[in-house]
Amino acid sequence: MNIDATAFHWTTFDVVGLLPAGWQQEGIMVASEADVREFPRTPGLTREGADVESILRGRVHAGQVRDRLPWLYRLYREAFRDLAERALHEPVMIARDDRYGVVLNVQRGPEMRFENHVDSNPVSGVLFFTDHAAGGELVFARDATASDVASVERDCIVIEPHAGYLVFFDGRRPHYARPLKEQSEIRIVAAMNFYLESFPESTRPPGLNRHLFGDPE
Repeated sequence: MNIDATAFHWTTFDVVGLLPAGWQQEGIMVASEADVREFPRTPGLTREGADVESILRGRVHAGQVRDRLPWLYRLYREAFRDLAERALHEPVMIARDDRYGVVLNVQRGPEMRFENHVDSNPVSGVLFFTDHAAGGELVFARDATASDVASVERDCIVIEPHAGYLVFFDGRRPHYARPLKEQSEIRIVAAMNFYLESFPESTRPPGLNRHLFGDPE
């Protein structure tokens, strides 16, 4: 059987057994302090249509995660990294810069979604804190040239959120998170950056840190 090595794939682990008691409640509490606003499109990585200048969403920044959810920060650096290595069968590195190692992405109700974009890192990990019967799915374009949400949705791969599942994937193809269906719902995921020897952290575009953190030229 011939297997297309370029085909999109992902690996899922049920990691509930690694998570502390009350992990969901802690995540929901911390998510209530998210930075919620219109985030501008991400230079170089966005795959939004030209008419979209910003996307309403929430983020719990990496420093807050480290301070408020120390167990998640530790798992990212240790057990989750080990699982990523198991999935990829090669050495995997965490981000040396704590500002973008692990964050929480937060959506509330149908007005929010996550930007259609590509990742700058070769391996991404997403831990779902919440379940949803419909909405909140992680959607990937089969067409690597997809340049807006409509073109992603025309031919896509969909990963449904399940609380306690950790998913590893190569996000260097267009993807976004769909809005939720109900106003009362909240979607919380931990998003994690990982790197490989063949694609190290030094490949991160310098303009990305200027956009996110105001780093000098």
